[in-house]
Amino acid sequence: MRLCTTPYETVRRSWTVELRPRQGGPALHCPQCTASTTSVPAGSARSTALAHLAGHARRAALPAHLRTCQCHQHGCHWHPRHRGCAGPILLVLTREHSGRTWRLADTCAACAAATAHAAVVPDTTPAASTTGPPPSNRSPARKGPGKRPGGPSKQLRVQEMLSYLASTLPHGTSPEARLLALQCALRTDNNGQALLPAGLLKGMRLRYDQPIWEELEQANWLHLQTSDDGRTHRRPRTVQLLDAATHVQAPSRTDRRQAADWALRITASPKLSPQPPATRLTLLALSTHHSPDVAQFNTESDRLYRACGLEPDALIQALDQLTLAGVIAQWQFSQDREDLKWARASNTPRALLA
Repeated sequence: MRLCTTPYETVRRSWTVELRPRQGGPALHCPQCTASTTSVPAGSARSTALAHLAGHARRAALPAHLRTCQCHQHGCHWHPRHRGCAGPILLVLTREHSGRTWRLADTCAACAAATAHAAVVPDTTPAASTTGPPPSNRSPARKGPGKRPGGPSKQLRVQEMLSYLASTLPHGTSPEARLLALQCALRTDNNGQALLPAGLLKGMRLRYDQPIWEELEQANWLHLQTSDDGRTHRRPRTVQLLDAATHVQAPSRTDRRQAADWALRITASPKLSPQPPATRLTLLALSTHHSPDVAQFNTESDRLYRACGLEPDALIQALDQLTLAGVIAQWQFSQDREDLKWARASNTPRALLA
């Protein structure tokens, strides 16, 4: 019997859009579309580009076993050389040319890690994750209500979302706005809307003022629906996420909300309430790499800078504050400063890091 060797056509899962400067505003150019060039408002150009890519991904949905590394298909020229393709296939968003070009593509974990200015679009399907922290840093499986076997852990969901926000939020976004954007993204539904409970900012130990919301609105990342009675802070708030790529994959709202609650417990801990938002955001980023069974950890410095949106000096200050607060025992950079080595304090409450 002869084996069938008829080649099959690989489904394309790589899309690129360009924002081309024009008089009167930028133009969105998509090589995959028939009407490939469209004028867009300058203030919402980035959001429009991401929404366009998200639409391509939704229309070309594929089962996990049929997805292949598009970076490998293109000769792996999107990144410096590395040891080769490995790991599960992820949906990865990449920013190039200072935000003038955006690419959304299926990419293996190894290629994604080697690509600059790239972030994994958080996969919210129940069986999404064969990825996660290295085995030595992985929390033991816990059974509980709402937790599906094989689903991503709360730590992994927050880790991926912080990485994604690092690519989609403008450079210089404040730590307060990043913490708020994280809660909005994790609480969103399939239509990109999130109902935020009353008093969320107070629970997050963030000051209640409009500039935090305005910062995200001015970045065209969300739209806040407000009332005119001046009592908005006492009522649940509905926000519309304008970044469509945050909900490009099928949602699992229960798991997402559990991740949002976990992040809230970390950043709003009474032990950290006197600390500034940058310090609490740094602890959250470190906690996504934490396991109660391991005392010392290695975290890639670049990933930590991007997740927190902090410059090196500001990150060093936050780490020093966490040490003075008794949350971490010690920290130091490796000789080449590529890794951050840190250890949790022995008396740190388990709920603060796990």
